[in-house]
Amino acid sequence: MRFYYFILFLLLFSCTQNKKQKDNQSNTNIYYDKAWDFKDKKVTDSAVINFYKAKDLFLKKNDSVGAGKCLINIGIILTEKGDYFGAQETSLDATKYFNNKNPENYDNIRSNYNNLGIASYNLKDYENAIKFYDFAINYSGSDVDIQICLNNKAKALQDNKKYNEALIIYNDILNKRSKNNIEYARAITNLSKAKWLQNPSYNPIPEFRKALNLRLKEEDIWGQNSSYAHLSDYYIKNNKLDSALLYANKMYRVAKELKSPDDQIEALQKLIVSENNDQSKKYFQIYQKLYDSISISRSKAKNQFAIIRYDVEKIKAKNAENEFDILLRNIILTALSLSLIGGIFWYRKRKKRLQQEKELEVKNTQLKMSKKVHDVVANGIYQVMTKIENQEHFDKDEALDELEYVYEKSRDISYEKNEIKDTQPFDEKISALIASFKNDTVNTYVAGNGKNIWENFPASSKDEVYQIIRELLVNMKKHSQASTVAFKFEKLNNSVTIHYTDNGIGISGDLIRKNGLTNTGTRIEAIQGKIIFETNIEKGLKIYISFPTS
Repeated sequence: MRFYYFILFLLLFSCTQNKKQKDNQSNTNIYYDKAWDFKDKKVTDSAVINFYKAKDLFLKKNDSVGAGKCLINIGIILTEKGDYFGAQETSLDATKYFNNKNPENYDNIRSNYNNLGIASYNLKDYENAIKFYDFAINYSGSDVDIQICLNNKAKALQDNKKYNEALIIYNDILNKRSKNNIEYARAITNLSKAKWLQNPSYNPIPEFRKALNLRLKEEDIWGQNSSYAHLSDYYIKNNKLDSALLYANKMYRVAKELKSPDDQIEALQKLIVSENNDQSKKYFQIYQKLYDSISISRSKAKNQFAIIRYDVEKIKAKNAENEFDILLRNIILTALSLSLIGGIFWYRKRKKRLQQEKELEVKNTQLKMSKKVHDVVANGIYQVMTKIENQEHFDKDEALDELEYVYEKSRDISYEKNEIKDTQPFDEKISALIASFKNDTVNTYVAGNGKNIWENFPASSKDEVYQIIRELLVNMKKHSQASTVAFKFEKLNNSVTIHYTDNGIGISGDLIRKNGLTNTGTRIEAIQGKIIFETNIEKGLKIYISFPTS
């Protein structure tokens, strides 16, 4: 699940605490009141804009606490929308507006550090998440606040594979639990999950079912969703696919009831693995459509809030410059009117140029993101589809791992994280890629792909070469109708040559420029290579690609 139940509870709790202080602030700041109205109606872009305006008004009134509260709420909204880097930046900015020695500020400080912990957790920066949760605990004034922060910290420790530390916290929470069945169900679920992760032979099913029964009794829908996910995971891991399918279907039903696309994605992944081949393909198609929709929606949201932050800074800069212009006119009066006109002309021209540069930067960022999504997500998903559609017997666990890998890579793209170092030898990775397109109707062959070919070859160029080969294979699968595909690798001096051959229907020069292989040409240029399409043959296609090794 993208947002675990405990995270959702924390966000709601944090919002409630800030809302309690709304009335006191709205008496002196109309923008703060408007921001909360928009936030309650879930019109988040207007809420963010008005929180920024409220912050500026608070600062004019020397109310640093009010300004800090605005930033806390903006940070929480950004976290809810998945803009974790923006949330971190905003929440860190909020810390300077509070006096950490004044107990009246503790609730706000705790809420802010909790949000920093959640953002860091979702970025898989578990060490900083733990640090921020510890800060939040230091400023927590009630047992409920402390248990919420401790639960979040334990989850971060668990995902960081520090199971002993997590279990100590979970046991402590369980021993101090209230009579609230929802909290108790969450505590025993977390405890048994951590025990199972630490010791795969441990059987968590009795505790999982006990928690589920409590959640059914309390009509805790989010809790039921969590229980079904844990039960399905356990049965998939132990290859009991009938039981896994039962709980995956229940999770999918509840996730749709909750209108949670992330939980629907997770449930579909479990259904793909647990179902028979025909049903698995059906769920895969639903998964792909929903995944594409989520990716587009989150990219738009991230760009939307980035533009809002840019516009706010632009307005502030414009206001400051306008004040300077007024002061300048009062000083120089009529004698310098011509200089003033010249200055205004220069200012407008500069402003227009900066605006054009910013628009170009946004467009370039969007193009770069689109190219990454095409390379990593579209071709990656197509490669998994090829295996599912064409191989009669395929490893469902492997298919799930590959889907989860593509999903994680797409999250890394949206967070702009650095690539994780690939430990698999590059020659094996290339051979595995080519072999993945082999099926009953298509035979693939590889020659010359040895370790010596890729010695001293830059890592960045390896990624380009991998994407080039995958692009050729995807285009072959979509268009060529080939039954035989061959790759031959040669290295001479400081140059590598790839010979691609298939016996398909061939391709004309005009089609080469239209069918998507232009991406291949662009990549070859990026590594200072050359590509030649041999089209003057009776049947099939031959392509020669060469590039330097350093």
